Amino acid sequence: MRDGILTGEGVVLDARPASFVTRALGAVIDLTAIGIVLFALLFAAAGSALDAVSPEFAPALWAVILVLVMVGIPTTVETLSRGRSLGKLAMGIRVVRDDGGPVRFRHAFIRALVGVGELWLTFGSVALIASLSNDKGKRVGDMLAGTYAIRVRGGRPTYAAISMPPYLAAWAVHTDMRKLPDGLALAVRQFLGRAATLNPASRVRIGQDLAGRIERYVAPGPPPGTPPEDFLCAVLAERRNRDWVTAQRGQQLAHEQGEMLHRLPYSVPDPRS
Repeated sequence: MRDGILTGEGVVLDARPASFVTRALGAVIDLTAIGIVLFALLFAAAGSALDAVSPEFAPALWAVILVLVMVGIPTTVETLSRGRSLGKLAMGIRVVRDDGGPVRFRHAFIRALVGVGELWLTFGSVALIASLSNDKGKRVGDMLAGTYAIRVRGGRPTYAAISMPPYLAAWAVHTDMRKLPDGLALAVRQFLGRAATLNPASRVRIGQDLAGRIERYVAPGPPPGTPPEDFLCAVLAERRNRDWVTAQRGQQLAHEQGEMLHRLPYSVPDPRS
């Protein structure tokens, strides 16, 4: 689905890869920022720490600093920001998984680790060649991590209005529904919110495709003849209702446990009451 992806934060992401120029400028900003941090740490280490370290341990200290700056900092920033480093934030792009979901520690670590070779040791030449030869602009780190960069269209959060088709309510309430993958759930939600603006043929094709993928996580399937969009609405609406009931039960349990903790044992009246 190329119309966009809606994140859990309500931010609309353009599913198309970011342009090469945008990615390159973002990378330059990131590398410049990391280079400044690296220079500052090396200068501080040379002026103080190395004086207290024996010469045989100096190379190890340099290596630790290099690993911390080249791998540790990029991994931490991308993990905590969900794919938006300083350069990507400035250029309005974000790194996401191939399915459109947010990157995790594993993805950020692989990108940063591979980046030591393709960005730092080769002065970005390997990343440049890989990016230009890939249809999504992926560098080697993206290929191994299963990620790519997309543009954040921003604007106000837009949410698809999901309602349960009345004739499917009885079926949905007794249906076993497994957890949907993040990217698939977001794609369905975005499709339902934009279905009215799509080309009719594309709307039918995308709806059927998403319905077929969603049906793998639902048992039993919808009644024969159910329109794909009604089926998708029913699944998302029922999952939302079940999540709300679960949240309410959790709050009630937490309240009851809190009340129990404030009571004195053996039914002795609470002096405060």
